[in-house]
Amino acid sequence: MTSEPMKGKVVVITGATSGIGKAMAMELVKKGATITLTTRDMGRGQAVKAEMLEVSGNPNVEVLLCDLASFDSIRNFCKAFLSKHDELHVLVNNAGIWDFDRRISHDGIERIFAVNFLAPFLMTDLLLGRMKESAPSRIVNVGSALHGGTVQFEDIEFSSGFSGFRAYRQSKLALLLYTRLLAKKLEGTGVTVNCVAPGMVNTNLARDAGPMMRGMFRLLGKSPEKGARTPLYVTSSPGVVNMTGEYFSNMKVKRSSKESYDMELAARLWRVGEGYLKRAGH
Repeated sequence: MTSEPMKGKVVVITGATSGIGKAMAMELVKKGATITLTTRDMGRGQAVKAEMLEVSGNPNVEVLLCDLASFDSIRNFCKAFLSKHDELHVLVNNAGIWDFDRRISHDGIERIFAVNFLAPFLMTDLLLGRMKESAPSRIVNVGSALHGGTVQFEDIEFSSGFSGFRAYRQSKLALLLYTRLLAKKLEGTGVTVNCVAPGMVNTNLARDAGPMMRGMFRLLGKSPEKGARTPLYVTSSPGVVNMTGEYFSNMKVKRSSKESYDMELAARLWRVGEGYLKRAGH
């Protein structure tokens, strides 16, 4: 293997200015990848870019504005990326949030559902054509071992009885169901899609989830570098090149919750996602 096994590979990572996304970006840029990071704060994004250049000497890093709580911002990001890049080999839908109180996105949608599920749903759709043209390519969705429960279709945004924990679990179950169905839809295209559970990691994820949860993440969470190991493995390892529709934890395929294998549930959820985007003019 060369010292730059990702040289020539074009990678998009959301939420890469801190935590797992930043740790992934740091490793991939050292391996020679061409990387585009999303950021809501260009100053912060440029600081991370400078840090990546310093540790790797790889100048092929760009930072583009993207607020994942806004469909318009996601569209603008994808338009800007596609105008600059003829190829896309890896899309890492890493960004995620966990609110303690119910908050609303720019599009008037409960924010956990908007950012953790609808944002990757839209971004993947907008970039998928370029990924098919660049095949073999990989989509990596960063999920959670906390996924579970069910999809509360009658009140998917928790407009009554909001629980940040239940909303987060539902969003990660939704992401896994989406991953499995998308894998079936992409059969024969050369594009794989997998979901990874990094485990409890000491990141900014729990900053809005309440003092008890913040304390748990600080005390029990592994470092972002350790948390990035499984996502990095699924992103770049030759060993998973033909694997798709799987759930990875500790660099191995694992069983996920019973609900996450229900393809009728996945198809219903897909229609719900399409409905949200249609109402927003996509």
